[in-house]
Amino acid sequence: MFTDLPIIVTGAAGNVGGAAARLLAERGARVAAVDMVKDRLEAAVAALPHAERHLACAGVDLLDPAACAALVARVTASFGGLYGVVTTVGGFAMAPLDQTGLADWDRMFALNVKTTWAIYQAAVPALRARGGGALVGVGSVAGLKGGAQMAPYAATKAAVLRLTESLADELRSEHIRVNAVMPTTIDTPQNRAAMPDADTTRWVTPEQVAETMLFLLSGAASGVTGQLVQVG
Repeated sequence: MFTDLPIIVTGAAGNVGGAAARLLAERGARVAAVDMVKDRLEAAVAALPHAERHLACAGVDLLDPAACAALVARVTASFGGLYGVVTTVGGFAMAPLDQTGLADWDRMFALNVKTTWAIYQAAVPALRARGGGALVGVGSVAGLKGGAQMAPYAATKAAVLRLTESLADELRSEHIRVNAVMPTTIDTPQNRAAMPDADTTRWVTPEQVAETMLFLLSGAASGVTGQLVQVG
């Protein structure tokens, strides 16, 4: 499905990003795995099928446009181009109004929106150069309807959804597709620790989220752009 296609995966040492990188590698892609945590990233890449075909890109600051541009330049030089980006970097926090400051807003906006914008902005020239490609991000159902004590998180995930729709419309004529998934609660060790009494049977797995992202990235979704797909 992805034979020899060069694809960047951000957050590749994390739960969803790790699942996406592994599934892409299994299906023949050449993966440029990006994460801040060097040892975890290198271990994750070493465990991928045909590890020698992939890149471990540690320590890339996705809030720095120059660092994102340098990442894309490295990937295109190593792989001969770029087909797509799967971006899974983000953050979550909950707090009531009187315990939420502007720093909390800034952190959520940086993690959820700016990281997505910066890697997309850096990647688009490389996608143009090959005649098109695909960008897939992570929103949340909280971006459709907010919940108590989740104002900064919900608002910034809503921003990711509007960013996705806007870029899809902007880039459609250049054959660059932009879509996002909207997971419900993902079954991760972190969420299990934070919500020990929750009914986890209703949660989605990182692999289910990653599979949906890969569909949106793939040629099977060649006519799909500007879509916000709920998972779970």
